[in-house]
Amino acid sequence: MSGSPVRQRMTPARFFRWQERQDRRYELVDGVPRMMVGAQRRHDRIVVNPLTEFGNRLRGTSCRPFTAETAVLIPGGNVRRPDAGVDCGVFDDAAMHAATPVLVIEVLSPSTRAIDTREKLDEYKTVPSLRTILLVDPDRPEATIWVREPAGIWQQRGVAGVHADVALAALDITIRLADIYEGLARR
Repeated sequence: MSGSPVRQRMTPARFFRWQERQDRRYELVDGVPRMMVGAQRRHDRIVVNPLTEFGNRLRGTSCRPFTAETAVLIPGGNVRRPDAGVDCGVFDDAAMHAATPVLVIEVLSPSTRAIDTREKLDEYKTVPSLRTILLVDPDRPEATIWVREPAGIWQQRGVAGVHADVALAALDITIRLADIYEGLARR
């Protein structure tokens, strides 16, 4: 028999056991681990800024912000790692995934923009607890907010300009785009 060996597809449980032994972050896509790419400092700042806001405003509630170290389980079997998010479920120190994610943030970059705005967006919409998906442009103060309405239908809204508000009804929080881009020079 010739050719490369057939790799057995992983379940999320097997993936998490495997991931614990790795020194890089991966997502699980169609049963196969996919290594995550590193990010520039600008991308990182756009992730840290809303996490700081969420951490301060959610203090004392059951909701906590999380980084890309915490995964989101997709009902179809994939494991995704948004740039940031908020989990309102029961906290488990040993868990590698959010219990009840209500918000995820993806900062769009040239290498991941197409995946984030199509493939991952469609997958996030299948997570029953998610109420808000925030897609942030790293180069200009613009974001697309996807909100799940009470009837279960997703509505899209764009915001632009540093003075624009980003209303996150699921968390009863509004932040300005200026807060997300704080400390960054305009491009």
